[in-house]
Amino acid sequence: MSVLRVDGLSVSFRTRRDDVAAVCDVSFHVDAGETLAIVGESGSGKTTTAAAINRLLPGNGRIVAGSIWFGERDLTRLGESQLRAIRGAAIGLVPQDPMSNLDPVMRVGDQIAEALEVHGVATGRAARTRVIELLDLVGIPDAGRRAAQYPHEFSGGMRQRVLIAIGLSCRPQLLIADEPTSALDVTVQRRILDRLDELTDAMGTSVVLITHDLGLAAERADRVAVMRRGQIVETGAAAEILTAPQHEYTQELLRAAPSLTTRSIATTVPAPVDGSTPLILVDRVVKRFPVRERWRAQATELVAVDNVSFEIERGTTVSIVGESGSGKSTTANLLLGLEPATAGTIRFDGADLAAMNRADLMAFRRRVQPVFQNPYASLDPRYTVARSVAEPLRVHRIGTNATRHTKVVGLLDKVSLHASMADRYPHELSGGQRQRVAIARALALSPDLVVLDEPVSALDVIVQAQVLELLASLQAELGLSYLFISHDLAVVRMISHQVHVMQDGRIVESGTPAQIFDAPQTAYTRELLAAIPGSAAPLRD
Repeated sequence: MSVLRVDGLSVSFRTRRDDVAAVCDVSFHVDAGETLAIVGESGSGKTTTAAAINRLLPGNGRIVAGSIWFGERDLTRLGESQLRAIRGAAIGLVPQDPMSNLDPVMRVGDQIAEALEVHGVATGRAARTRVIELLDLVGIPDAGRRAAQYPHEFSGGMRQRVLIAIGLSCRPQLLIADEPTSALDVTVQRRILDRLDELTDAMGTSVVLITHDLGLAAERADRVAVMRRGQIVETGAAAEILTAPQHEYTQELLRAAPSLTTRSIATTVPAPVDGSTPLILVDRVVKRFPVRERWRAQATELVAVDNVSFEIERGTTVSIVGESGSGKSTTANLLLGLEPATAGTIRFDGADLAAMNRADLMAFRRRVQPVFQNPYASLDPRYTVARSVAEPLRVHRIGTNATRHTKVVGLLDKVSLHASMADRYPHELSGGQRQRVAIARALALSPDLVVLDEPVSALDVIVQAQVLELLASLQAELGLSYLFISHDLAVVRMISHQVHVMQDGRIVESGTPAQIFDAPQTAYTRELLAAIPGSAAPLRD
């Protein structure tokens, strides 16, 4: 019996010029206890389809045709009060971005309790007890204490667990999980998805899983629907779709998906000149943060980076991999000069970063540009795409308005965005499109070093492959150097010359991609490799 049946669904968005069709004549069903994965590139309509099911389209979006049957009710015909009774209680939601979907001024436990109280599941002391049970169920240790904390005190993986707890709090018949682990490292991803599988199986909950990760779809779904340009082009059992795809677009998705056997696209590096200094020298760097707990009289210290040393030669890509909290992003922030090191030295082109004056730092920032992890937070919502990409040029007083505009159009083209995107605002873009804008902005000054913190985690496999090829070609053309932070080991193997594995603030293993991935020396590295979707677990029956 179908829990959800979508028949001939079409969705359009009003713009200043005309209506844009985002979903066209889409039909599918989800049976009781089944997981359906909807796979497709950024802008294919998969997230819009999920939003239409919950009737949570943006203000300019509307369903123009079709029906959405949830049991015996057509959701397209229900009023807002009827929909509020269904959302959360009967249809749960795990949204895409764990960094922005929790209220920063509410305690985590209160946010879960709110879902219970709104739907009359539990109130007062019973709600508080259920909150602790839910946090424990999704694998958050010391749930009683954690319930009283705020989202900023949680890692990305723990915030995602909280969103899963909210989504499942009322034991819904259907759960919509929209890219629930795209920003998480592979070990945390596996633990969260294992727990999600356990909970939905125990509750008999059906799942619509929105993802651009074909390996994850193969591992976690019973059936797969492939979307392209607002239409479903192929659907069927996961094993059949992903091992013997019939549609050329599905075949293209599979070819573009990186794996540990994918060819390297790292450029050939010329031999360094004798006596030349590396572009970056990180020497025994330590970073400690003070941590004040409410019940402690004095602050303690968290050692985020512990005696880390490495070099980045000109024209090379050095990657740092590790799970959430390993210290890799803190290392990137130290190298960018966004945080001062507690001890040790960071040298850029021979100059000590800590000794630079204001003018030196301005010149340094022109030569070193970042691409941050979160595409939802790294762009100013008040700026158009053109203004965001041109901002580094304005800050460093490069060019005229006309030459900047020409430069912006060229940069957008390099990251596979049409020139018409220049006049759009971030809220009008998908997550993948926002990240491409951030990459274009980082390239605007033609820097020597780009620090890329999870730069492709929000991108579908086709755009991901395009961006990685772009980074490799720019490196070959301009001699760029990259520090590449990622939890995706298949991507790291493709693009890296040197790889460092971090755990608990320390580098525990270093080597070439072949050394790290073909003959890992530490149990931790082997665990990271085993956690890659599709590498260790069979397809679901």
